Formats: sequence, structure tokens, C-alpha cells
Amino acid sequence: MQTFIGLLIPFIGTTIGSLMVVFMKNKINNLMEKLLLSFASGVMVAASIWSLILPSIEMSNTCIPAVIGFVIGIIFLIIINTVVNRINSNKKSMMIFAITLHNIPEGMAVGVAYAASISGTTSMTYAIAFALALGIAIQNIPEGAIISMPLKSRGYSKGKSFLVGMLSGIVEPLFGFITILLINLIVPILPYLLSFAAGAMMYVVIKELIPESRDDKYNLDVIGFTIGFIIMMILDVILG
Repeated sequence: MQTFIGLLIPFIGTTIGSLMVVFMKNKINNLMEKLLLSFASGVMVAASIWSLILPSIEMSNTCIPAVIGFVIGIIFLIIINTVVNRINSNKKSMMIFAITLHNIPEGMAVGVAYAASISGTTSMTYAIAFALALGIAIQNIPEGAIISMPLKSRGYSKGKSFLVGMLSGIVEPLFGFITILLINLIVPILPYLLSFAAGAMMYVVIKELIPESRDDKYNLDVIGFTIGFIIMMILDVILG
């Protein structure tokens, strides 16, 4: 039961963030959207470093898997973006896909932590696994919001916007469970998967979030990014 609840925690974070759309009246304020997007950028950059890249390096005792996975993640998103743009010019679709994609290795990381705590063969405990799941859940709150709230602004109903945002996180408990079942096969390539997710996240930040959050008048892009980065950095260090 502890493991089952732990696997669900990151998904709950995404659900909470997506639920923010319910409190929207009509359209999200333009300045608020810029602040939210820049905040999410800071969170995603910090999460890429502390939750994905550094663990990738620590697991393999070298930076090679981190570099390879990161580059593959970038290249993969470039290819996907090219294909998506030919089919659909909606940038929001790309962001939803990328966030959903990076949730997969995060769910697998939680699965590995709980599998290790169950086996009792490492120093990993339920408390440490829970802290990791909680940290990812906190990171997922703004991610759920940046999916659901802009969708509402673009004409989607609150229910549909919430559902799309929530479902972007369903892959985490799913792949966490799969990882526990296939732990012996997944662990050797996990460093590559973690850095792959980091590359995917950084592509979205550079290509989509930062350009859309740019604000030359009030510097909300800089303020939001700084706040998001600091908060996520502190949470990753404390909870990680």
C-alpha cells in the first residue's frame, strides 16, 4: 500500500496543478500567463539539473550517459517538433507532448526508488523514496497548470482543459509500476533515460516557454524564472 500511494503522489501533483483551471473566470491574464510560464521554466531547469542530470551522473559515476541521453533528448524533440509542425502548427500540442514525455522517466525513477526500498539490498528506505515522489509532485503542480490554464484561454472547456492536464501525468504511476516489475532490465539504462528527459525538458524551455514568457516591460520572465529555479533547487536539495 505504501508503494502504491508513493507511485500515485507525482500524479496527484499534476492533478492539483491542472485543477487550477477550475478557478479561472474567462481567460488567463496575459501578465499572469507570462509569470506562470517563466516560473515553470525555472522549475523545469532546476528539476533537469538536480532531479535528472545529477542523479544520472551519480548512478553511472561518469558524465557520458548524461551527455548521450541529453543530446538524444534534444534531437528527439527537434524531430518530433518538425513532424508536429507539419501536421499541426499548435505549439501547445508540442508542450503537452514534451511534458508528458519527460514524466515517463520521472515515474520510472520513483519506481526504482520504491523497488530498491522493497528489496532491502540498498540504503534506500521508504522515507527516501517518499521524499523523491513528493519532490516530483511539487514540481508537477506548475506543469499541470501550464497545460490546463492556457487551454482554457484558447477556448477549451474547464472540464476538458483539466482532463488534458491531469492525463499528462498519468504516465508516471503507470511507468513507475512497470519499472518495479522490470527493475532488472530498466536499471542499467536509467541514467540515459533520466538525462533524455532532461534534454526534452530543456528543449521545451528554450523553444517554447522562454519565448512565450518574454516580458521587456516588467521583467516578469526574469522574476518568474528566478523564483521557480530557487524554489525547485531548494526542494530538490532538501527532499532529494
